[in-house]
Amino acid sequence: MARGLDADAKPSKPILSVEEQAFVALQRTADRLAGRISEMLKQHGLSATQYNALRILRGAGPQGLACSEIGERMITRDPDITRLVDRLERRGFVERSREQKDRRVITTRITPAGLQTLKDLDRPIHEYHHQLLGHLGEQRLHSLIRLLEAAREHAV
Repeated sequence: MARGLDADAKPSKPILSVEEQAFVALQRTADRLAGRISEMLKQHGLSATQYNALRILRGAGPQGLACSEIGERMITRDPDITRLVDRLERRGFVERSREQKDRRVITTRITPAGLQTLKDLDRPIHEYHHQLLGHLGEQRLHSLIRLLEAAREHAV
């Protein structure tokens, strides 16, 4: 036995600051919630990043977006948006075209099949979000949203 330690001594845990505790709690919560949504999306043949890209393109409307713009709007950064769009294009969910004004720009647009996939998922996703977070109540959710926005603004 090492000198100065009694047999019942437990290794000391580092004391986390309240900021560290909040950060870890936020990461653990985000991981758990994202994992649950990923499981649900997997049943529909999509990854969370594919679903996110489709939602972004639905929001962009018929004018579509360049890959770089999709990447900027993603919830989690994907270093290879081009490959992500390739996979969605192979499945018929998006299409790409070169712009007439600037031939260097390739615009991605959601297809009717992509729109239908999202339409089919809208209700199940809404219900899933309600199942995962509805117990917090509207007032607490609004408070949570404001706190998370404040944290993100400072992290820029």
